[in-house]
Amino acid sequence: MRNKTQFITQAALIAAIYVVLVFVFKPISFSNIQIRIAEALTILPYFTPAAIPGVAIGCLLGNFLGGADILDITFGTLATLIGATGSYLLRRNKYLVPLPPIISNTLIIPWVLRFAYGLTLPIPVMMATVGIGEVISCGILGLGLLFLLNLYKNVIFPENGYFKRSKNRY
Repeated sequence: MRNKTQFITQAALIAAIYVVLVFVFKPISFSNIQIRIAEALTILPYFTPAAIPGVAIGCLLGNFLGGADILDITFGTLATLIGATGSYLLRRNKYLVPLPPIISNTLIIPWVLRFAYGLTLPIPVMMATVGIGEVISCGILGLGLLFLLNLYKNVIFPENGYFKRSKNRY
């Protein structure tokens, strides 16, 4: 029971952080040239499978609450879900973890921008702009986050289902 509760709690916290990051960086989170800082969280499946539903639900809520088109809500969430799942599957090599969200968003989001928002830029140009934003958010920021969190992984993401406490806590 404790592991299931921990899983749900981690997923909910990750979703909440994703939504907060979308709104804190709203001016650059929603546009044809976007750097969605929240996408850096797609590296979290390296540490816990709870991050897969966490970032997907966070993306869904961020898009919905941000007033995105239904196609963006649906396929943007799907792109993030695919990316997070791929990150989990590649977790044995931390340098490959950012690649799935970069690839899935680069391939899917330009079509969303075309059909949901009527952007008329050529698809390859939009793939380049979305891809650059994803490289910045997932590849650079995400990988930096991965290395930072890796220093504290046993405290933040305990494997035994219990939060470990430091002997020098207070």
